[in-house]
Amino acid sequence: MTPELRSERLCLSAYAAADEADFVALFQDEAVGRWFGDGVQSAAEDRALFGRIFSLVYAEKRFPVWAVRYEGRYVGHAEIKPSPESWLDGHEIVYGLTRESWGLGLGTELARLLTAYGHESLGLAEVHATVDSENTASLSVLKRLGYTQGRAVPEADGRTTLLLTSRLPVPPPAGG
Repeated sequence: MTPELRSERLCLSAYAAADEADFVALFQDEAVGRWFGDGVQSAAEDRALFGRIFSLVYAEKRFPVWAVRYEGRYVGHAEIKPSPESWLDGHEIVYGLTRESWGLGLGTELARLLTAYGHESLGLAEVHATVDSENTASLSVLKRLGYTQGRAVPEADGRTTLLLTSRLPVPPPAGG
């Protein structure tokens, strides 16, 4: 269910139990974890989330979830899944990178790889990303890759979630 994916510099593979400390550290880093779900949770909640990757997501073959590696080191988390948002019927990419790996262009490379997997391997005409309006780094990456902004969804905490979408080009009509 979670195939290995490779780009020029990144290797995405299914998590192993040995990745737990790196996963928890990523989600516990305020600069990274604030953009995932409801933001930074307790370390115990992040360990439980890591456990659910194995007991639910992998066990039930729900959707691909990857450990992201660069030069053999863990540098992030990635997934592509049916959106949990009630207002979005489709698949979205989710990704985050360790602070130490920022500024190397890995975010763009990772988002490009996830988007291509969605379009080419899953056959999705649209691949979505839901991004906090203040997450300028991810917004920049996605716009660089040709994602277009759709709706803006106000959240209960006063923040705004933006929907960005990558669409496959519509082929010209046959015989035209």
